[in-house]
Amino acid sequence: MSDRPPSPPVIPATPTDPPARALWRVALGRLALVALLGAGAGWLFGVPAMGCSLALALYAGAQIRNLIRLRIWLRRPKHYELPESRGLWGEVFDGLLELQRKNRKKKKRLAAIVAEFQASTAALPDGAVVLGERGEISWFNNAARRLLGLRMPQDVGIRVPNLIRHPEFTAYFERGEFEREVEVPSPVNAAKTLSLRIIPYGQNQKLLIVRDISERQMLDAARRDFVANASHELRTPLTVLRGYLDMMEMDAQEQGPLAPWRVPIAEMRNQALRMEALVNDMLKLARLESGRAQMREELLDVPAMVQRAVEDGRRLSDGQHRFEADIDTGLLLYGGETELHSILTNLITNAVRYTPAGGAIRVSWTEVPGQGGRLCVADTGIGIAQQDIPRLTERFYRVDVGRSRASGGTGLGLSIVKHALEAFDGRLDIESEVGVGSTFSCIFPPQRITRRSSKPAAATSQ
Repeated sequence: MSDRPPSPPVIPATPTDPPARALWRVALGRLALVALLGAGAGWLFGVPAMGCSLALALYAGAQIRNLIRLRIWLRRPKHYELPESRGLWGEVFDGLLELQRKNRKKKKRLAAIVAEFQASTAALPDGAVVLGERGEISWFNNAARRLLGLRMPQDVGIRVPNLIRHPEFTAYFERGEFEREVEVPSPVNAAKTLSLRIIPYGQNQKLLIVRDISERQMLDAARRDFVANASHELRTPLTVLRGYLDMMEMDAQEQGPLAPWRVPIAEMRNQALRMEALVNDMLKLARLESGRAQMREELLDVPAMVQRAVEDGRRLSDGQHRFEADIDTGLLLYGGETELHSILTNLITNAVRYTPAGGAIRVSWTEVPGQGGRLCVADTGIGIAQQDIPRLTERFYRVDVGRSRASGGTGLGLSIVKHALEAFDGRLDIESEVGVGSTFSCIFPPQRITRRSSKPAAATSQ
């Protein structure tokens, strides 16, 4: 809010105002003078009344003439100049000329500001397109012309969805949810990928930001390929190494030459298992990052998958935690079974690892009206500080490095969950309090859920 006080309302002048009274006196004085002069001239000829009337008529004609000249100038100010006059009309014409001069100065200043703005936006590497209320194009810079193939002035006034004909952008525009960006191929060069984001501003206006992310995508693809290839190459030697360590550990259990090495061999085997888990997670993350096209779409029996995941969690917990399940047995989901299994496994495994013995873990699968399906894993574990929550889904981010490694985590679990949810068009919400516990909620959009029957929700606990 501005601290400047509001401007006082403009009140039209009336004959009772001091400045207006002076003008009225001048006008009435001149009118009386004209009448007296006319009457005096008529008195010389014996017709004072006619002389007064004729003088007043001439005076009125002069006023009408000035009004007509003013009207002509107002309609076409560039083709006519204001006439010179005296008295009140002179003041009116002089005031209009002064206003005209001020407006011209303001117009020049505004034109300079607009020119500077256009020059600065033209130098931007990102495209900028100003859109009206219905999405019609009002203006765009050179980068937008280059990236989107826009033409000036042919494309001005055309709705932007008619020019960027891509299903994802059309759905993005029609939904009106502009918190995220959308990536589409360039209309000019399909080999290039553009990031588009709409920013609302002003009175129902929008600004479309266009960015060429082709190079970034190439770097991401190179990184994914490197991770995938390196992980594949590491898999074979790790398998061989673990096989030998398994045999050495078995021999070390007996009273033989390897018996003194029992503890080091067990530690080496544990580290080999951890490395193998890390390689598997890296391969899984690389597959998820490679794109949604690889996800096999099918109707998933989520209640059965949740029940199996809870049973796996109980076995992992080895009776140290209390498990509860609240499952809507009639709620199904469209998507990939592998991706959903990764989500369930990582969330429940994390809950077991970071919940002290005797704690509770609750898994629920329910429908939220207006939002879709919600898969929730809540625990009474150690909790997470608020400043760490935004970074939890980053690769290899650890709140407590020592505890994470001791628990056997790879640092990729929540990153896998995030990317798997993106394949479902879903999102991950995290709530946590240190010393109280954490709740991880996976929200799936309404179009991906369906019902097989009106069965009641089933709840189990142990």
